[in-house]
Amino acid sequence: MSVVKINVLEVPEGKGEVLEERFAARAGEVDKVDGFESFELLRPTEGTDRYLVVTKWRDEASFKAWMDSAAFQRGHAQASQDAEAADSSAEGGHPHGDAGAHPRSEGEGHGGGGSHGGPAAIGSEVWGFEVILSSTGQKP
Repeated sequence: MSVVKINVLEVPEGKGEVLEERFAARAGEVDKVDGFESFELLRPTEGTDRYLVVTKWRDEASFKAWMDSAAFQRGHAQASQDAEAADSSAEGGHPHGDAGAHPRSEGEGHGGGGSHGGPAAIGSEVWGFEVILSSTGQKP
């Protein structure tokens, strides 16, 4: 049965559009990965600052292969650089880290690229689930 990974991204006020642009700029990159089944970026609508990046995979091994892939590494390398630069500027040149903002997860594009520097997400955690029941709403 498939596995679902949900990357919960804490996005500061005013950075939602930046996050969305960065995901859109890399849209389709994960589609090429063996075992990938689906992707959704969910924008919060009811009083939260957390975006959800929901991906579905054939199995845990497929998800892990994506995390270890060159495409994943390229997509997140700029995120780390932007976070370090933003931290260094904000703290007078003394980086203090950005714990959790750029986890090894399936989320695409929350870091580098786009027209705005610095991280679009300031915190993140990954939730994992197995699909037990599923319905697409399709009628035979």
